[in-house]
Amino acid sequence: MKDFVPKKIFFTKGVGTHKDELHSFERALRAAGIEKCNLVQVSSIFPPGCKMIPKSQGLKELIPGAITYCVMSRCCSNEPKRLLAASVGCAIPADKMSYGYISEHHAFGMTEKQTGDHAEDLAAAMLASTLGIDFNVDESWDEKKEIFKISGKIVRTLNATQSKICKDNNYTTVVAVAVFIF
Repeated sequence: MKDFVPKKIFFTKGVGTHKDELHSFERALRAAGIEKCNLVQVSSIFPPGCKMIPKSQGLKELIPGAITYCVMSRCCSNEPKRLLAASVGCAIPADKMSYGYISEHHAFGMTEKQTGDHAEDLAAAMLASTLGIDFNVDESWDEKKEIFKISGKIVRTLNATQSKICKDNNYTTVVAVAVFIF
């Protein structure tokens, strides 16, 4: 089963609008560049030794129709003036042979920055708890980020976030996705 652990990962995002909800979702996947895949959503582990690659490189490695594993955040509405956001956050441990975390968060009424920070915070908090890093969950993200850096156990956090305000009665879908490559 070692061959079934992803070797690479990339992050992408997109937004789509259409009178039908499903079609707006397909357009969001198209904007993200992953509409040609049969997506299978998985939970939140960043595999040990997994290499982060640019979206442009990752898209070239996808095969139309292939079963493609991902962590996806998705938010949809057809309410005019509604602010939508979807984000995946990632926390990578300093030890490359340890696993990290990917979180997904979607929200109504939160800005792209707020949603991205929250998703990043979720991933870092999950990783911190497995690494034994003690922190106060009520502290601000900046304060927690400092603790993570000082610990030396979390090397990097990041997020991919997409937001959009619904313009009319059409459905708007936003997606943020971490895509695994084998």
